[in-house]
Amino acid sequence: MPDAGTAPHTPLEAKSPFELRVDLGRNVSEADVRSALATGDMGFLHSFTTGATVDGPGVRVVAWTSGCMWRCRYCHNPDTWTMTNGIPISVEHATSELRKYRHGLKVMSGGLTISGGEPLMQHRFVVKVFTAAKGMGVHTALDTNGYLGDKLSDAELEAIDLVLLDIKTWDADRHRALTGMDNAPTLAFARRLAERKRPVWVRYVLVPDVSDDLDDIRRTAAFAGGLGNVERVDVLPFHQLGQYKWERLRIPYLLADTQPPSQALVDEVCGVFRAAGLKAV
Repeated sequence: MPDAGTAPHTPLEAKSPFELRVDLGRNVSEADVRSALATGDMGFLHSFTTGATVDGPGVRVVAWTSGCMWRCRYCHNPDTWTMTNGIPISVEHATSELRKYRHGLKVMSGGLTISGGEPLMQHRFVVKVFTAAKGMGVHTALDTNGYLGDKLSDAELEAIDLVLLDIKTWDADRHRALTGMDNAPTLAFARRLAERKRPVWVRYVLVPDVSDDLDDIRRTAAFAGGLGNVERVDVLPFHQLGQYKWERLRIPYLLADTQPPSQALVDEVCGVFRAAGLKAV
């Protein structure tokens, strides 16, 4: 089965997750893709980035997977929607890359975060990498939209120290308009994590005129505040760092004229989450 040698001129480590990367796994056959998903022995990564401080506690290595079933209107990495845009990489290769950083990650109270794309499209690969990380004593965090959370067994959840759960919006119709998908599986996964007492950070992307309805945010906050396992909420202001990708990929981009939210709006939304008893930053 091919490994990262399929794309010899593209390094796994990226200077930024906003690099445009396409067709890096184009030479992987459909049969090998199916085998990778079934066994988890190989995955597809957009990139690794190091020194991250916003994707979990401490200073972290982030593995960005490729492949996502959602089509969020504000996505800053639409090149991660297609799995074979990523670099094919074995579990052994991914583990060896992580091993280079394990001592520093421990010193800086950091760890490994697997993000995407949507990591749970490659859940068997993700679990194997997390299990290897735990064997090194490295903290693990999963950044997910939660839609495929039922693919993880209760035992597999134990290999994940923290879930960064993306809750896009509360209203089901608004959610479908924003992402193309239903939010019921995400909320069900959130409830399951609460039942299992697994630590969660909620991530909420704040986009003017898209996800800034305060009544909707209050309902999201009430839900998160009632779970009992949400340690914090990250309110993430919308930005345009990924706009060029939509243009280069020739995907219609509906938010070209949307500006980042004002600091006053960010503060107001943080206040809504804090009123529900949550730490919001």
